[in-house]
Amino acid sequence: MVWPVNTATDRGRTPTVVSPAPVPRGGQLLFTIVFWCGLATTVQLWWLRLPPAGSSDGVLTEAGRLTGLLAGYALLAQVLLMGRMPWLNRWIGAHTLTGWHRKLGAVIVVAVLGHLTLIVAGYAAYSEQPVLRQAWTMFDTYRDVAAAFAAAGLVGLLGLLGVRGLRRRMPYELWYWLHLASYLVLLLGYAHQFRYGRELADAGFGRWYWIGLHVFVAANVAWGRVVVPVFSNLRLRLTVLDAVREPDGSVSVYVGGSDLGRLPVRGGQFFRWRFLTPGLWWQSHPFSLSAIGEGWWRITVKPTGGYTRRLRLLRPGVRVWAQGPFGAFTAEHRRRPRALLIAAGSGIAPIRALLQETPLGAIVIYRAHGQSQLLFTEELADLARQRQATVWYVLGSRHDEQPRRLLSSRGLRGLVPDVTDRDVYLCGPPELIRACAGVLRRVGVPRRQIHLDPFQL
Repeated sequence: MVWPVNTATDRGRTPTVVSPAPVPRGGQLLFTIVFWCGLATTVQLWWLRLPPAGSSDGVLTEAGRLTGLLAGYALLAQVLLMGRMPWLNRWIGAHTLTGWHRKLGAVIVVAVLGHLTLIVAGYAAYSEQPVLRQAWTMFDTYRDVAAAFAAAGLVGLLGLLGVRGLRRRMPYELWYWLHLASYLVLLLGYAHQFRYGRELADAGFGRWYWIGLHVFVAANVAWGRVVVPVFSNLRLRLTVLDAVREPDGSVSVYVGGSDLGRLPVRGGQFFRWRFLTPGLWWQSHPFSLSAIGEGWWRITVKPTGGYTRRLRLLRPGVRVWAQGPFGAFTAEHRRRPRALLIAAGSGIAPIRALLQETPLGAIVIYRAHGQSQLLFTEELADLARQRQATVWYVLGSRHDEQPRRLLSSRGLRGLVPDVTDRDVYLCGPPELIRACAGVLRRVGVPRRQIHLDPFQL
């Protein structure tokens, strides 16, 4: 069904309606090239320092040295990916960064544990000792190796907690703080790398190359996690303007401040929000913007736990600390002149903000279980009138025949005949995202025109 258009406004606050120009492309490719060049240089450092055949170092020890170098390089790249640098976020986007981060995490676990196992086994073979005795000898004798053992154990623990089933059962804040242990791994492993790493011990190119990598990563992380947030929040002085309960039980929090227009914020992006009030100040959570106006922003959150339920109690004047904006789920990253926006449940929040900025003629498909769970119907109608857009509501259980038919390949082509000529933005639960992305690929939408924003850690 198509919701009738009216002239309702956003609770008395008029939204800003713009169509930003697409951003230049190539940043993701450039970053990928630099990453692989750095990895090749790391391997070359090991190759050039290989001892001559017949030396005391065995194959296991050399393999351990190589995996150690690879683990160190991958860990630096991992820390860089989670450093919240504005340039990296703009080039690549939060969703892609998250995917790379997860894949690289698995590589780090394998490389670190492989390094530990191979080095201990190689030394044990050379000294003709049992492996466990050799491990204890290294732990007890060599300076800084105890810290490296601790780093390896921490990597193994993080790898275990990264299993999808366990991750979904953890509270978000616990998962977040455990995730930051990657910095501790880097710190614990730093000293033994430079003390015992054959490629780094001498004052040659390898040592300065490795020092340069550490300095570059540390500077970017300090900039993205400390300098930019501090200066941004001191300038913006964000406060809560209002907290409004929505019909489906969600809460919309309006935030105002100084010079908000100077910050390059786009619909579809998110911030990490920290509300400086008792019960909330010690946690920060990522929430997408659901609207952008002159001098105010809005987030809309569906209560799913104790923290999100307490957002309903926010009062005007509460100070807010925000980090961002993050994400490439924006109209700037489009490739085609028109867009299709697909949302499920509370995924309508970033989609509603994105509709403010997509080119004229967009189509919105809003998936929900029932009419009582719909958000922003009046706002969507108003924006549809302003942006010459069409809004379709697909209501019912996922087992109902009509919703399943409408979101099939044939049904999607019926709703959006020119779907292959549009950028498609998907936001909602991961299961729906995967299903819709599969349908889009089957009807011929190129992968580069599909933009994802699934709900995930």
